[in-house]
Amino acid sequence: MNHSKKVLDKIISKTKIYLAIIAILLVVICVYNPWYIIPSVIIYTLLLIYAYWTNNKRQEELTEHIKSLTFSLDKVAKIALVNSPFPLVIAETNGNLIFRNTKFNQEFANIDINNYLSKILNDVKSEIKNNDKKEKIYDEIKIDKKTYKLYGDYMPLKDEYIIIIYFVDNTKLVEMENLFDDKDMYIGLIMIDNYEEIIQRIPDNEKPQLMAEIEKKLYDWASVYKGLILKSERDTFVCIFEKQYIKEIEDKKFDILDTIKELQPSDKMQFTLSIAISNDGTTNLEKYKTAQAALDIVLGRGGDQAVIHEGDKYTFFGGRTQELEKRTKVKARIIAHALEGLIKESSKVFIMGHSNADMDAIGASMGIYRLAKTLEKDAQIVLSPKGDNLTAFLKELKSDSQYDDILIEPQNAISEVDDDTLLVVVDTNKKNYVESQELLSKVKKIVVVDHHRRSPDYIESATLTFHEVYASSASELVTELVEYASSEPQLTSLEAEALYAGIMMDTKTFTFKTGVRTFEAAAYLRKCGVDIIKVKKWFQSDLDTYNKISNIIGKAELVYDTIAISIYDEEDEDSNVVCAKAADELLTISNITASFVIGKLGDKVCISGRSIGDINVQVILEKLRWWRTYNIGRSPS
Repeated sequence: MNHSKKVLDKIISKTKIYLAIIAILLVVICVYNPWYIIPSVIIYTLLLIYAYWTNNKRQEELTEHIKSLTFSLDKVAKIALVNSPFPLVIAETNGNLIFRNTKFNQEFANIDINNYLSKILNDVKSEIKNNDKKEKIYDEIKIDKKTYKLYGDYMPLKDEYIIIIYFVDNTKLVEMENLFDDKDMYIGLIMIDNYEEIIQRIPDNEKPQLMAEIEKKLYDWASVYKGLILKSERDTFVCIFEKQYIKEIEDKKFDILDTIKELQPSDKMQFTLSIAISNDGTTNLEKYKTAQAALDIVLGRGGDQAVIHEGDKYTFFGGRTQELEKRTKVKARIIAHALEGLIKESSKVFIMGHSNADMDAIGASMGIYRLAKTLEKDAQIVLSPKGDNLTAFLKELKSDSQYDDILIEPQNAISEVDDDTLLVVVDTNKKNYVESQELLSKVKKIVVVDHHRRSPDYIESATLTFHEVYASSASELVTELVEYASSEPQLTSLEAEALYAGIMMDTKTFTFKTGVRTFEAAAYLRKCGVDIIKVKKWFQSDLDTYNKISNIIGKAELVYDTIAISIYDEEDEDSNVVCAKAADELLTISNITASFVIGKLGDKVCISGRSIGDINVQVILEKLRWWRTYNIGRSPS
């Protein structure tokens, strides 16, 4: 029985069906006529034997055919590996090379390929070790002057892995991609900063010649970099450059800035340019709009500068010319009236300076406070008690009962904000440098009063901005607002002294960055009852702080003969204050035109920079933004 079962198992399915049908027919015949039983058994047995024999014969033929085909495929596979049009290598992850095809040997005949292979094998081995296994290997590698795309796979073999890698020459594709990338357009704007003022002051017969010379310089400069410049307005030009030339423009630091400054009209005034170039945008229109926004930043930083805007990155160049004081006070009057209107429409007013507020920030805040109180509005100054460097002034402020509720901590201010709250930000335009970023984001109506060069992360959502980089201080700007306000606020002696102290601090006692309007503001404050001796006492350092400053100065090192650098490595919660004072003090030493003091502030680093020469310390400190934890010192230039 078992034998017959094995025989039937070896017979193919269709034959089994036929045999089953024959068996049924024979049984039917035998039922009708028993004489056919023996012949039927003999015939059926013969059929089984024949079916078994033919099935075995067919299997033997099929086995021979498969063997022949397998041999042929192995031979074809070996030929394909050896004669592959792509360089191919088979190796173990331990570095043992099993096979290199002919194309591989030809392609890398004059190159030491072993170092490249070792790196590839180590990378794959690292992936396997970290259980970061990929089904396929896809990578790109540069060998000699060519770029290859790697395609491959790996499989386990005992304790190692066998890796097969194809090297596909991708050089032309990469070159095409780079060529396409190099042709990417950068769109920019060039503006003559002081066009109107100079044009009004030079003789009519000199104007055409001078403007023609400026335009020629611009066109010649653009032609060097295969760029295009089109004049859009009297003082504004649109420029287009390909990406491949931008690096060269950067390397030469926008030398056109100095070229234009060398052109001087008869009255010795100097032309300066503001340049903004951008590729931030998917279309040329978007790039043009981002260039316009970048130009606003350059103008807000005082002009005579260039910026390249790429994505979220701003790279600044130039900025060595002192800001020119605007003698017209029309803008101050307009801003004062607009600010009064906003205050009247508000339910309450919060005034906020930058973090680690100094005397200029608190002085400007006091001026805005008096303006709001004159308009009968609740007003408070947002000030954090941490890192307080206004001890002397705050002691005087708290001793006066009329200022009992003037200060409020950031968290308390945030809880009191409503839709009609007005926030006035003074002495900073950077949203990440204010006393409370949360408060800034919560308030809908914002006013900014500042004199620093505009930063890329400036407060964009401001309803009203009074931003004048020529001004000595925020206190000077606020003094003008108070002076020209139609409500005629009357400053108290302490408020006038706070504003006066702010101007004194940022001008280094009226010796730096002072203009006609600076002294006019100071004169107005003197009329309000400023006690200069009291103000001077607010700036006195205690003996301990003075000793710290002396030690910092004693450790200072000179770089390029005129730049002083020192480090304050003590654990001190007032490091930023000490560093700032030390940087100021270093500038009192002859021949030093710039100073940098680096200190520790907890787990952060603070840097205070000062300058009295052509060095723009703000641009230098902006290069260090990747630290993400620095304190930009106010730069006089």
